[in-house]
Amino acid sequence: MTSQTLLPVDRQAVSDRSRGAGEPEWLTASRLEALALAGELELPRLEKTRIDRWNWSSIGLPADIKQTLAAAELSALLPSEEHRANAIVQKGSATVHRELAAEWKNLGVIFTDLATAVREHEALVRPYLMKAVAADEHRLTALHAALWNGGVFLYVPKNVAVDIPLYALFAAESAANPLVPHVLIVAEEGSSVSYVEQYQGASADGEQVVPTVAEVYAAAGAQVRFASIHNLGSSVIDAAYRRADLAKDARVEWVIGEMNAGGTISDTTSRLNGSGSSADAKVICVGNGEQRMNLTTRNVHIGKATESDMSTRAVMRESSTAIINGITKIEKGATGANGQQAEKVLMLSPTARGDANPILLIDEDDVKAGHAASVGQVNPEQIFYLMSRGLTKQEAERLVIYGFLAPVVAEIPIPELEKQFRLLVERKLGQ
Repeated sequence: MTSQTLLPVDRQAVSDRSRGAGEPEWLTASRLEALALAGELELPRLEKTRIDRWNWSSIGLPADIKQTLAAAELSALLPSEEHRANAIVQKGSATVHRELAAEWKNLGVIFTDLATAVREHEALVRPYLMKAVAADEHRLTALHAALWNGGVFLYVPKNVAVDIPLYALFAAESAANPLVPHVLIVAEEGSSVSYVEQYQGASADGEQVVPTVAEVYAAAGAQVRFASIHNLGSSVIDAAYRRADLAKDARVEWVIGEMNAGGTISDTTSRLNGSGSSADAKVICVGNGEQRMNLTTRNVHIGKATESDMSTRAVMRESSTAIINGITKIEKGATGANGQQAEKVLMLSPTARGDANPILLIDEDDVKAGHAASVGQVNPEQIFYLMSRGLTKQEAERLVIYGFLAPVVAEIPIPELEKQFRLLVERKLGQ
């Protein structure tokens, strides 16, 4: 696969787009540097997943499309009217709604699209943008750094606790109006916030690639809860890279729902830099049809007395395939670290496949680490027991599946979104 296939834009087009949007010169230069890297770097090499056979050609700059959104359409997209006052909606490459309640603005909270933030809050954005996820990691991160649009910038000042979830919706529309958002969250010392995002939609005119990046920076004692549900169509390849950098006593909680219908790459990494920091990641996915998914959750212990936990649960049906990697890395000097992980796969078809790969990489002696992994089909004894209590076989299987997924589904911080997520699970399971 050639660079020309993967780079459907040239330097001049990227430069013109950046300057036309009023972006600062440092960002224009960064985009051009990343574009040059994309022509040199290879695609990421993923275990047991031949993504070089996937169609990566639909990555580019948007056409000059002016997006509008009627009030009724906006209401239909948001979980409820209550969340409209603290929400960002991006349709394709265009941000069509952004709002933050005055009570949070008055406390110094910033919640806006990233394209606006680089112009209006440059001093807050520049030190962090594309630092946790480097453009030179591989071709996809380089392309993202060159072509990202819209996105979210969330800034929470020192000791401010945002006690309601802030919500973002990213809707895929067409290959001519590509969705390439970048999410940047900066939580200052002692602050706390919950951020919830949802990806939905399918390309209206053929295949589309959605390469997304999320960066979370939590200062000393800060707490960030990040919930993400991806529900993109079968014509969309979703490549999502998430990173969190944690200072002393900081904490990040990930709740990730991979409900896409197309090819999926999901990489969620927490770097526990500061002593006493902690990370918790809960990931679920449901695969069907001929879908191919590669999911990696990674916790890197660097500071002392750090704690991490990860739990991934996958339900696979028909001929879908999921490769699930859980990686706990404890660096030399990270004494007192405690890293735990569990990966569980439930297969509903003899042709479905799920590989659970727990990986421990430990370079220190004074630590605790553990892992668990299971791959299997629905337990017939459980089904028999439930049927003996008057349930049909379909009802019994549904209860077992929901019991399997419940520990993650229950962590979604918006009740309306949790209900919507349950409906998505039912739809993917053909129930």
